Amino acid sequence: MTGYRSSVQCRATKLLHTAEGLQTLDISFNLEKGRILTLYGPSGAGKTTILRMLAGLTDVRSAHIEVEGETWQNTEQKINRPTRHRSVGFVFQDFALFPHLTVREQLEFALPKGDDKKIIAELLSMMELEELQGRRPTLLSGGQQQRVALARAIARRPALLLLDEPLSALDDEMRFRLQDYILTAHRHYHLTTILVSHYLPEIFRLSDEVICLEKGKIRKQGPPAGVFLEEKISSKFRTTGEIIDIVPADIVFIVHILAANTIVKVVATTTEAKDLHIGQKVMIASKAFNPIILPIG
Repeated sequence: MTGYRSSVQCRATKLLHTAEGLQTLDISFNLEKGRILTLYGPSGAGKTTILRMLAGLTDVRSAHIEVEGETWQNTEQKINRPTRHRSVGFVFQDFALFPHLTVREQLEFALPKGDDKKIIAELLSMMELEELQGRRPTLLSGGQQQRVALARAIARRPALLLLDEPLSALDDEMRFRLQDYILTAHRHYHLTTILVSHYLPEIFRLSDEVICLEKGKIRKQGPPAGVFLEEKISSKFRTTGEIIDIVPADIVFIVHILAANTIVKVVATTTEAKDLHIGQKVMIASKAFNPIILPIG
């Protein structure tokens, strides 16, 4: 690819303790600077472990991790840069905010010594936290706390931003809004981001690239459409329903289908959506990772 600049190079192996017993995580990937990569796969596949390896928070059997030309870990050369010396921002599922610090103090604490404090005011404005900057976490909603956690991770302008299912505990409306904040900050600060997510609309909206993990191995890698929309139909699940809404979501559409008194949300491409309309009877057939819609009648 012309103009390709590899910001992250990661090759690593590690023993995983899973519900199915011991498995070996064995992965290798490169990530271009300024892009968003999503790690996707079942529980125990190694998604969070990869984030923790990149951050230097877990031991590995062997690894070569290089970020923006700096070697963070090379087991052959016995190099292992500690977490505090890796330019990484990490947003955890549980926010991990300091209970005794205000919103502004959370960001100031994360700012490296001697750095320009202008970014604090910038982030408070970007994340719409200005009116909340004097509050402590106990006085914030879940969505507000997550915005603080995101702003705090970005305050140090990290070479690598790691997001471990940061929006999984939020409702759909708040989740969509937080995706906007992530995209805005990612583009404004030219970040390189690795996200763990199971939510397909979110993956399609945020990701430039997806890695599908299974039992510690990379099963598939590429753009979201190429990874998720080319899987063969499985006969394990098939039902019919009626389309009640079609909502645009960046480059795809989210089709809301009423099936057996349950609303099912399905990702559809622009090409697929043009043949669909509200009130239409459709069949929902499962794929390996997501359902697809087949018009009937």
